[in-house]
Amino acid sequence: MAGVASNLCGSFLRPPNPARSPRLSGLRLRTRPYKLGRLNSQNEPRPIDSPSTDERLGESLLGTDNTSPQSTASTDIEPNFFPTKDINRRVAAASSLAAVGLFLSTRLEFGVSLKDLAAASVPYEKALSNGMPTVVEFYADWCEVCRELAPDVYNVEQKYKDRVNFVLLNVDNTKWEQELDEFGVEGIPHFAFLDKDGNEEGNIVGRLPRQYFLENVVALANGEASIPHARFVGQFSSAESRKTHQVVDPRSHG
Repeated sequence: MAGVASNLCGSFLRPPNPARSPRLSGLRLRTRPYKLGRLNSQNEPRPIDSPSTDERLGESLLGTDNTSPQSTASTDIEPNFFPTKDINRRVAAASSLAAVGLFLSTRLEFGVSLKDLAAASVPYEKALSNGMPTVVEFYADWCEVCRELAPDVYNVEQKYKDRVNFVLLNVDNTKWEQELDEFGVEGIPHFAFLDKDGNEEGNIVGRLPRQYFLENVVALANGEASIPHARFVGQFSSAESRKTHQVVDPRSHG
């Protein structure tokens, strides 16, 4: 019985003989080998294509950037905080303009001298005849207070020179002896404020607040009947210390 079973199993397991089976003689058995390489490639994970620069830019604008914080930090940080040549040139140009502006402002505020004021001074005779109010300043080159007040006088003069005459008379010039007596000059600087007809409305002697001088000039320019500071005496230099000399040109203010 065991032999019969083994024979039956062997007959089922053995491939049929084409010579013995007429129906299978005309057939060809085809075997299809398995493509292990293709199966293996399908089982391997496919690499994920990294987004292009344009895609990343679009995602960042839409708020859908999926890049990790580390990759974002590594790609977005650029060493653009270092100064370039263009920035250095701009800084140099701005520094030059600032230096020029500082120089000009210093020149206007602190570099004005009595000679500058005397050069811009209106001749005394002309001031009395052109129908404009006048500020007459008696000064001397050696007067410290006169030199100290020169920038303030210059600034006010530049604003109102079209409406008010500004005249400087040097007390060291003997030509102005009569004017010294007429205005009672005993200390310098001595500022006399005259209306358009040449009448004195008030005077200030010595160091004065800038606001006082400005308010008096504004009153003259507006044609007011009086000036707000008609009498004021500050620190001054004595006119008795003047060094008189005769100038060759009688029209000179010096």
